[in-house]
Parts: sequence; C-alpha cells; structure tokens
Amino acid sequence: MQTISQVSELREQVNSWRTRGQTIALVPTMGNLHAGHLALVARGIAEADRVIVSIFVNPIQFVAGEDYKDYPRTVGPDLDKLAGMDTDLVFLPEMDEIFPEGLREHTRVTVPALDQLHCGEFRPGHFTGVATIVVKLLNLVQPDVAIFGEKDYQQLLVIRRLVSDLAIPVRIIGFPIVREQDGLAMSSRNHYLSEDERKQAPLLYATLKAMADAIMDGGSDYKMLEDQAFRRLQQSGFRPEYVRVCDAGNLGEPRNSDVVILAAAWLGKTRMIDNIAVQHYD
Repeated sequence: MQTISQVSELREQVNSWRTRGQTIALVPTMGNLHAGHLALVARGIAEADRVIVSIFVNPIQFVAGEDYKDYPRTVGPDLDKLAGMDTDLVFLPEMDEIFPEGLREHTRVTVPALDQLHCGEFRPGHFTGVATIVVKLLNLVQPDVAIFGEKDYQQLLVIRRLVSDLAIPVRIIGFPIVREQDGLAMSSRNHYLSEDERKQAPLLYATLKAMADAIMDGGSDYKMLEDQAFRRLQQSGFRPEYVRVCDAGNLGEPRNSDVVILAAAWLGKTRMIDNIAVQHYD
C-alpha cells in the first residue's frame, strides 16, 4: 500500500494505472476509520482494479462552533486498517496541497436548494464545504467510481447533483448504513458519547424505525409522526434539530411512494444523524 501526500505524486501514480487500462475507485474519508468506512473500501475493491482512499479533515465543511480542532485524527491506526484491506493507495495531503492559495481565496462549489434544507438549515455553509472538497478530490483522482455512505443521505444527494450538473464523468455509489448490533449507525463521532449516552443512542434509530413501520402500515399523517418522534426524542434526553419525512429524490415534500425519514439530534455533545428510506404504496 502506497501513502502519498503530494498531488503531483498522486497524479503520476493514477496516470500509470490508467496507461495500463486499470479502473480506479475513490473512497473519500476524514479518517478515524471504523467498520463502515472499511465496508466502503471493500465495495471499491469489488468495483475497480485499484482503490484510493483519501484522508483529509476538511476545515471548510465545519461551521462555527463545531469540532474541527477536536475531530479525531488517528492516522496510524487508519493506515493499519487500510493495509489490512489491500488498499492500493492512501492520499494523505497536507492543508496547503488542497488549499494552496489559502481557505479564503479558494473557489467554492454550491448546490442550490439542496444545500439549504434540513442539515443545511442548522449548518449553514456545510454542504458548500463538502461539495468543494468532493469536486477537488474527483478532479485530482478522476476515478471511474466513488463510494459514499448513505448515513448522510442529504450529502449523498448533494454529491449526485453536483456530479450531474457539472458533467463529472464518475459513477457515484451509495453504500447502505453500517450499524452496531443495537442499531446505532456507525460514526466517527460516536466516541464522544459517554457510557450512559451510548446506551441511549440507539433510540434515535428505533424512533425512525417506528415511524417507518407506521408508514408501511398505512400512516399518511407525516406531520403527526414527525411531531411524535420529535417529542419522544426530547423526552428521552436528546436535543432534536429535526425529524422529517421527505421525498427520497429531492428531500422536498413527499409526493410519491418513495420517502426517506431524516433526523438530526444532539445527545450530550454529540450531534447524531440517521435516516431510513421507505417505499410504500397507497
């Protein structure tokens, strides 16, 4: 497994693989890897001849007051895990490789409408930061496929939209949420949870699952289901930001049988997100 920090070296290696007719998969991460990330890598291995994993904690997707400085950086253990997966290359750039002109001068990429909804309401500018770094990584690597987890469903739709709108020749693959045995969605931030909070955390998924079951049983009063779920989380010690039933295609008001339930809630100092897609027929 190669570890490369320079853009010039990355491009040289990618060009070498390309001249041999090999396909490339990219798995972008911010490190502190867990089993969910490794599942993305495994999917990349199945999809392409070569797999590149990027590790870069992107400052412009953190909004004011968030945990950029404290975000866990575990490069050594991450590299060990990736070596065990037969990863071909890890791109581990320094800040000036990604933002050579500095953060203020760097071009930004926005995805109108989608980046203002739901998490965008509570994290203004977050999805612009995500879109910008994803476009940069896609342009640097020019992969055939890129793999993203579905835990951040809104992020996945933002990425699909920018790839379509900007005609970037890459196939985006969404990978299902990897969960702990008790249902908690795996996340690099779960280590912020205290012992008691960790016991409570699976209630977020259980609440969304109950909503999904109600919809599958014919429930159509989405506002009532949202309000009930919001109160349940509040009464259980969460500080929910939102619980919403949305159109699975554009995250707007549900207009057909395919919906997704999105939620974001704080438990202690940990911000948690989760979702469940539901297909039902009236």
